[in-house]
This record gives sequence, C-alpha cells and structure tokens, in this order.
Amino acid sequence: MLAIVCPGQGSQKPGMLSDWLELDGVREDLSVDAQLAGLDLIVHGTESGEDAVRDTAVAQPLIVAASLISAKALGLTAHQLGERPERVLIAGHSVGEIAAAAIAGTITREDAFRLISVRGSAMAEASAAEPTGMAAVLGGKEDEVLAALEQAGLSPANVNGGGQIVAAGSEQAITALTENPPARARVMPLKVAGAFHTSYMAPAKDKLAEAAEQVRAEDPALPLLSNRDGQQAIAGADVISRIVDQVTRPVRWDLCMETMKDRGITGILELAPGGTLAGLAKRGLKGVPSFAVTSPEDLTAAQDFIAEHTA
Repeated sequence: MLAIVCPGQGSQKPGMLSDWLELDGVREDLSVDAQLAGLDLIVHGTESGEDAVRDTAVAQPLIVAASLISAKALGLTAHQLGERPERVLIAGHSVGEIAAAAIAGTITREDAFRLISVRGSAMAEASAAEPTGMAAVLGGKEDEVLAALEQAGLSPANVNGGGQIVAAGSEQAITALTENPPARARVMPLKVAGAFHTSYMAPAKDKLAEAAEQVRAEDPALPLLSNRDGQQAIAGADVISRIVDQVTRPVRWDLCMETMKDRGITGILELAPGGTLAGLAKRGLKGVPSFAVTSPEDLTAAQDFIAEHTA
C-alpha cells in the first residue's frame, strides 16, 4: 500500500520549477495556474532568489504547483488511482493538503490555485501585522518540549513525529527559545515568515473561509487523511472545512503517520519539492521505504516505486 504525500511550506527553493518546464505541457499548465493564482509562477519558479521564494504569498503557490506537476507527470490522478483505491492513500502537510485534495479529486486544479492564492496572500498579510516566526525543535522529551514552549509563550504549530515539534509565535520568543533550547533538544529557525497554524493567522482563516464558499467540493475518490487528527476525511465539505480550519490549528503530521502505520502502508512517495516528509518518515515510520521526488530525473524510479507498492 502506497502513501502519496505532498510537502508544506519550507520545502521551496530557488529555481525549483526550472527542470520541470522541460516536460511537455508543463509551461502551458503553469501559465493557466499563474492566472488563477495571480502570480507569475514561471518567473518565480525559475528566476526568483531565496528571499522572494520565502515570501508566503509566493512559496505556497509554488509548492502546490510543483506537487501537482509531479503528480501529473507520474499519472497520479484520481481517475487512475481510483482503479486501486485499496492500495493508495493521500495526505498533505499544511498547504500540501490543498494539493492532496486536488489529487484525491475533491477539488479541481483550478480551485486549488484559487484557494492557494487567497491562503498565501492572506497569511502573508497576517504575518506582516507583527514580527512572528517558527522554529523546529528536534529531540528532547515531548512533554518537556511542550512545557518549554508554553513557558516561552509559543505554540506547537506542527507536531511532526519522529522527535520534531515546530514552535510558532513572536520573533522575540523564537529567538529566546533558540538561545535556551529544551533539555536534550536543539532549535532550528525555519524559512517561513510568520507564526502559521496559530491564532496569529485568524484574519487569514476568515478570508480563506470566504473564498472556500465558492468551491464545489466532491467527496474524495481516494482515502484522504486530514492534518487535524490524522483521520480520513469522507465528505468533500468536511475536507474544505478542515483546510480552512488548519490555518489556525496545529498540523498533526504525527497522527497522519500513525494512521499510515495502522493502514499497513509499505511505501511513502513524497511529491515535489520532496525531501522533508520522507525525512520525517524515516524517523516516524522506521523500516517503511520512502521516495522523494525532487526533479524530472526521479520520475522513472518513482514510477517503479509506485508499481512496487500498489501491485
């Protein structure tokens, strides 16, 4: 059984779409996606530097674009995967949940980019309201880490499993935590520009909720796990509600991995820009093979991996 996972913010990098543009049809698809997202995805995906792609309003559409490009190149559509639903499940980390919903057939690609346009720009605006940030806390005992975050006035925005919790809050509190980490833990600031998945994002949630009212959601054609609790979302309306709510709620990727384990997955395929979730799986799902798609050069090996774990 194969888990197909879509990465979240922080996985972006300069030039991340350059190689993909060499594939037939990708430039044309991106031109349409760019109009829906209100952002020149081709320029940002090939020419923009580190600071530009770190911008939330830019990073989120780029990440979703990369995931959907790689999914299409691998033939991972709801129609094709629907022929073997008992062999596949899908999940996305944070913004990756929008890409996952599109692959599962809950929303169209067009609606995915309409939603990501609002989500990215609204979260960027909320981030600009006051200095906030995020940092990964690696190691330590979970209860001690959570207690340290509470004492520092920070929130556990992502509980990623494998000994990783992401703290979010004011820049001052993030800096203080970095300089005085919890016992047996180290703190690594992340390449994001705000305290995502906390109450700081309430204005963004309201704007995304308004945009989501215009989306007609279908029930997922494939098992789709939710960041909220790691459980399968059955109804299309519930998927959309969860996508909206997650803007201010913690991402429980640890619970998603627990469900994957319970379902008996034998392989994890991370779509582009891959690497982060495959790394978490090596720690949180020890012994389960993973494959991260990073460029078109990975497609042949990825197809072999898909065939092996959906046979």
